[in-house]
Amino acid sequence: MTDKAGRPSEPTGSTDADESAGSAGSAAEIDSAASTDPSDAAEAASDETDAGAAASAAAPEGAPDDDADATQDGRPDSSGNGNGQGDGSAPGDEGGRPRYWLRWTALGTSLVVLAAAGVGWWFYRKLDSNITTDITAAAELETYEKERPAPVAVDAQNILLLGSDTRTGEGNSKYGRDEAGGSERSDTTILLHISADHKSATAISIPRDLMVTIPSCGKRGGGRTKEQRAQFNWAFQFGGAACTIRTVEKFTGVRIDHHMVIDFRGFKDMVDAVDGVEVCLAEPIDDKDARLKLPAGPQTLRGEQALGFVRARKTLGNGSDTERMERQQQFMGALVNKVQSDGVLLNPTRLYPVLDAATKSITTDAGLDSLRDLYDLTRSIRSIPTEKVQFLTVPRRPYPANPNRDELVQPEASRLFKSLRDDLPVTVVPTDEPEGPDRAGEGAGKPETDGTDGPSPTFPGTNAAEGMCK
Repeated sequence: MTDKAGRPSEPTGSTDADESAGSAGSAAEIDSAASTDPSDAAEAASDETDAGAAASAAAPEGAPDDDADATQDGRPDSSGNGNGQGDGSAPGDEGGRPRYWLRWTALGTSLVVLAAAGVGWWFYRKLDSNITTDITAAAELETYEKERPAPVAVDAQNILLLGSDTRTGEGNSKYGRDEAGGSERSDTTILLHISADHKSATAISIPRDLMVTIPSCGKRGGGRTKEQRAQFNWAFQFGGAACTIRTVEKFTGVRIDHHMVIDFRGFKDMVDAVDGVEVCLAEPIDDKDARLKLPAGPQTLRGEQALGFVRARKTLGNGSDTERMERQQQFMGALVNKVQSDGVLLNPTRLYPVLDAATKSITTDAGLDSLRDLYDLTRSIRSIPTEKVQFLTVPRRPYPANPNRDELVQPEASRLFKSLRDDLPVTVVPTDEPEGPDRAGEGAGKPETDGTDGPSPTFPGTNAAEGMCK
């Protein structure tokens, strides 16, 4: 006979034995539950043993045991407890080995994943803790929020990059003494505009000697300055990043969303992290002030040499700050090109040294003071083609009262700033013409059809695709 599943039904005799065993087992359980004496518990265990023996005797030879430890073919189950034909071997025999190794493999994989996650978290925390937050600037900007321009293109970003000439901090004192006792000026200031569609980036250099109106700012040691007409880099000395931001917003009308301040050591470390940047020199350089001595021709500049190259002024070209800014723009373009062409941003092993160098030497606003914020910024610009990463200088000319200072050229400068505010295209064309009386360059700010929605102003400059070796 078979049951509903098609299996042979058990002989009738086994049913009676099972009932007898079940009755005996139930009685033993009740006795055991009711008794608190150890001898009673032993007696109940004996009753259970006797009942099990009676059930085995009543079952015909070869009948399957109800014990779940035995498999259908009589071999031991995976736990190693044998019945029927099994020998009750321990884990590691033919039946237990697959599951045994599966458990150890899963355990090993889990440990590797946890270790990797732990190392990743350590790296993240280290980089994140490197960043310094500029809380002073936030307080000053909040105080004068009503005076600041409103954002127009909300999805575009305007970031002010400040190169500090501070002599304080590790590795910076050898570039000169701090005569003013803790003061610093901004040797390099760049307004970086990232378009809302993340298809272009425009970096605009602001000359340090540009004559502008600096608003009343909170001083580092307390008190306030008065509003005054002065050269641009004094703003950073007066009131740090906040005063510089307010000054830039005042003469451009562009809302600054974020800012970063980087010192000498940070610049050197970042260049070293990408294994140097290639430059081509038409003439040899020997500048003692910049600690730079280089032969003519193509070469790769690292750390100290790279810093001297972008800082040198008196012995290169005509010794003007204008030529130094152009050289800085070309070097930064070559740096961007090196990072993108070598796949640094997509390779964690190569990206980590760059991030470590950057985060250790930058001070940012609260909106960029975490590794997550910096990663999001990097991700937003890493897909921009190098020919769309443009560099130029604000249109300017010698200041009439002092030829060693600059002033903005209008209306060209206003056209440039309006394009940034409205997130409109800016066309940058290379120029090899020598510097003339009008430093804005011929044709600067003039409309030119760029094939999009209408004309865009054109300015002399460069882009990251050109590099320094043509």
